[in-house]
Amino acid sequence: MKHLPNILTLCNLVCGCVAVTFILGAYPELKTVTGETFFPVMGAHKLVYGSIFILLAALFDVLDGLAARALNAQSPIGKDLDSLADVVSFGVAPAMIVYQLLWMALMSEPKAMSVSPLATLPAFLLPCFGALRLARFNQNNKAQSAYFSGMPIPAAGIMVALLPLILAYGEGSIIGLFSNKWMLYALVALLSFLMVSKIKFLKWKAPAQGIIAWWPHILIVLTAVIGYFIVGYSALLLAFAVYIIASMLYKYPENKQLA
Repeated sequence: MKHLPNILTLCNLVCGCVAVTFILGAYPELKTVTGETFFPVMGAHKLVYGSIFILLAALFDVLDGLAARALNAQSPIGKDLDSLADVVSFGVAPAMIVYQLLWMALMSEPKAMSVSPLATLPAFLLPCFGALRLARFNQNNKAQSAYFSGMPIPAAGIMVALLPLILAYGEGSIIGLFSNKWMLYALVALLSFLMVSKIKFLKWKAPAQGIIAWWPHILIVLTAVIGYFIVGYSALLLAFAVYIIASMLYKYPENKQLA
């Protein structure tokens, strides 16, 4: 049983690898929303499969931590293995999604044939800054018991993983928004900055006792659920924005010594 956490971590890694294979196998499709208006969608179904495996990787990432604590099987090897898996599942795989979306956005421009391949390189800032964030976390001996210092890489990866779902099932305006190269560049810059910043981010568990301490978590869930019935899958982006804002507004315990 002591090897169960590492096995779950490897399941995380496998899901990340499978996600990459689906994402790289995506091909262009056109989705019509308003009759004569078409929006490019990069291999909608394969990108969605890639997103699903990234989300599965996130599930295994949670389970391996729970298993390690329950079995008292935490170890330096397990911590490093977890970081290596996270770089693939929440860094490389999401970067492939951004790469494909950037490629499609660039190919839809008037002078597409003269576009430099270097224009897609910003996508790979995600695994770079994600790896830097993980290295900083692992080298710091102070446990971040109440909050994360900087956005955790799984959160950034999940944010990107939501895009194919929104592009495949969202409204026309949202599809057009994330088919714009500048919007994608801005998203990469924002997530990269948040990962290496010193901004406090909420953990899955509230850092204090009582129902009041859970108000951000409740708000995020309500935003996603209620928003779904109003704006569909676009509510996922809204919930993520609420997560960022709530993390900044939350009053964390003063007596925690954190990285």
